[in-house]
Amino acid sequence: MRLTAACSAVSILALVLSGCTQEAESPPTPMAEAPAPTAPSAPPVSYACESGQPVTVAYPDTATAQLAYKGQTYVLRTVQAASGARYVGSGIEWWTATRDGVESAILSRLGPNEEVGAAVLERCSRPSAGPVAPGPVPTPTPAPGGVLPAAAPCRGPQLKLSNEGGDAGAGNRVANIGIQNIGSAACSLTGYPGVVLQDRQGRNLTAIRSEQSPGSYFTAGQAPAPVTLAPQAKAAFELAWNVVPNEAQGQTSCPNVTRIRVTAPGDTSAASLELAFAPCGGRVRVSPIRTLVPEGTPAPEPAV
Repeated sequence: MRLTAACSAVSILALVLSGCTQEAESPPTPMAEAPAPTAPSAPPVSYACESGQPVTVAYPDTATAQLAYKGQTYVLRTVQAASGARYVGSGIEWWTATRDGVESAILSRLGPNEEVGAAVLERCSRPSAGPVAPGPVPTPTPAPGGVLPAAAPCRGPQLKLSNEGGDAGAGNRVANIGIQNIGSAACSLTGYPGVVLQDRQGRNLTAIRSEQSPGSYFTAGQAPAPVTLAPQAKAAFELAWNVVPNEAQGQTSCPNVTRIRVTAPGDTSAASLELAFAPCGGRVRVSPIRTLVPEGTPAPEPAV
């Protein structure tokens, strides 16, 4: 009897101890549930550039672009553009346009006024299955004086290039490149053309950069202004370069250019022109597009 009572006591004690052990091992009271994460912004997109250096851009909202280039990140804001989508900030400009399923873009360094791209850093592109990155619907931008383009922007297929002659002196060369509207409707050009140089094999000469140069050989500091081209009418821009090798940098000869490919501002379709020259110093300068002065009109004196 005593043995039975002792066993019962031991059993009761074992149950009590077992209950304590289970309570100690139970999980702690759950903490307040963390708030659900917000929906992620649109993923960044990558662009392939002619130099081989990629550019990655995220568009977190309709007014901002976050651009990554050579290990640096730049925050840009959208601004009005004659066509495409244009972003500026942190001393650079990012201008995109889409045509025939391809989104092209130009990365430029802003000039001293922080408003106009002064030097092209990269020319990039990527396939585009839909619209360009978020942004406001572009509206034409007035030139100085409040003048708006009177016609739709010109596109590559309706343009034809020509060599309208040039000038030379003290190691400098200038070629006037004509741009003719061969379409059936008027169109407008505002700003700087995109210029890519090619060799005899049709390869892009990426070691030679095209720099936007306000004004021209004859008119220094001339701001871009809208040029309206009636059918068969011509505009022009100046392509300037130096022919003296930069011996300080070990340059003894200069690369031979056979062809130039030109895109209208904000467009991606290029027109080509056979043009043989040998620019030194790794750069050429491109002026804004201007009205072509009719042949026979006396030229102004070059600006000092």
